[in-house]
Amino acid sequence: MATSKFTLIPEQPSAPALVCDVPGPKAQHLVARDKEVMSSSYTRDYPLVIDSAIGSVVTDPDGNRFLDMTAGIAVTATGHSHPYVVKAIQKQAARFLHMSGTDFYYDQEIELAERLAKLAPMKGRNRVFFTNSGAEAIEAAFKLARHQTGRQHVLAFWGAFHGRTFGAMSLSGSKAIHRKRFLPVVPQITHVTYPNPFRPIDICGSESVVDFTINEIERTVFRREVTPDQVAAIFVEAIQGEGGYIVPPPDFLPRLRDLCNRYGILMVCDEVQCGMGRTGKMWAVEHVGVEPDIVASAKGIASGMPLGAIVAREEIMDWPPGSHASTYGGNPVACAASLATLDLLEGGLIENARVVGDHLMVRLIELKEKLPAIGDVRGVGLMAAADFVTDRETRGHDAETRNRVVQECFRRGLLMLGCGESAIRFCPALTISEKQIDTAIDIFREAVKAAVKS
Repeated sequence: MATSKFTLIPEQPSAPALVCDVPGPKAQHLVARDKEVMSSSYTRDYPLVIDSAIGSVVTDPDGNRFLDMTAGIAVTATGHSHPYVVKAIQKQAARFLHMSGTDFYYDQEIELAERLAKLAPMKGRNRVFFTNSGAEAIEAAFKLARHQTGRQHVLAFWGAFHGRTFGAMSLSGSKAIHRKRFLPVVPQITHVTYPNPFRPIDICGSESVVDFTINEIERTVFRREVTPDQVAAIFVEAIQGEGGYIVPPPDFLPRLRDLCNRYGILMVCDEVQCGMGRTGKMWAVEHVGVEPDIVASAKGIASGMPLGAIVAREEIMDWPPGSHASTYGGNPVACAASLATLDLLEGGLIENARVVGDHLMVRLIELKEKLPAIGDVRGVGLMAAADFVTDRETRGHDAETRNRVVQECFRRGLLMLGCGESAIRFCPALTISEKQIDTAIDIFREAVKAAVKS
């Protein structure tokens, strides 16, 4: 698959290929050095040390090659060190490295903003604000929503993860450890239930999960806590990421959009993990034809370079100079990487994500039928998960088995990550092939069998 501009999917060595038990001696040495100087707050699921990487293949300092289903936590959308992206970074680095885009002008930032404004899931004229990360994009959206509406209250969802900064952390409803000893959080935020089709029996009774959520907002929050004319925005992930790769029913986002329209509330869609082609469309929200007012992006937007952005309707992003800024947001090298990433996404990687993602889901469904420990498989495109249960009838979370599976995968040369209460996510590079997926599924199956026996 190639065009005159670039090779879409670069050649990669075969993986996994382990030359010693992992971690090997060189990796162990680096892990020991790390423990002496790095923050204890970092979460390391297993002792992977990276020496080099290309596509979906990661090599450690001992020469072990791993097949990567994590893509740097859904960041390297075009794969590790895609030659076309690397060339764009090198070319821009030779021109100049930095000149703050909130104070001055340069073509890379302007061109990227033009493309994102056109690619946004909202029709009409849009504007762009650049940040360094997804958390900063959420912070910018939070500030913009309050500024534009003059309202202070916002709604978010249980299970959501929006980032680690104070505003983003306050909007998140994922894990108690994220807030422990950091209270008080930003006030005037209310959380409601995110509709999870796999667990309706837990809370919803006879109502559908979507009815339950919409009624919770209108019948409970708006009657007992805050009137709708005080609510600036509702922050929602089109597909919950860290919360467990939860794909809501197709009527959820349209009904949430209708609710926002009725009360003049802004709909802010967090596409930090599910956007940039991962689901087989540029934006996950496009699968249900909903137009948010503000969309937040990061992770895959620049294939590994630090960049985030919010895109908003022009009439919403009308704050005056000085209202918000970012010294490094829209860095020219990161913008060059993002422009190259968009070339590759539009040049065929989004379609590859759709096709290979369909193949991944077929293989996961086959696996679920053979392995009772897997209670649910779900996802769209190359954003998929297998959820582990203690019992399929009660659907009890089985985090212990999930954690053992992740470790068993690592020992076999497959890089995986958990998400939610008891799920394992598949979020590989969008350059992944069906053959690589088949290899990953074969290893995953053996890892599950080993984890269940242990």
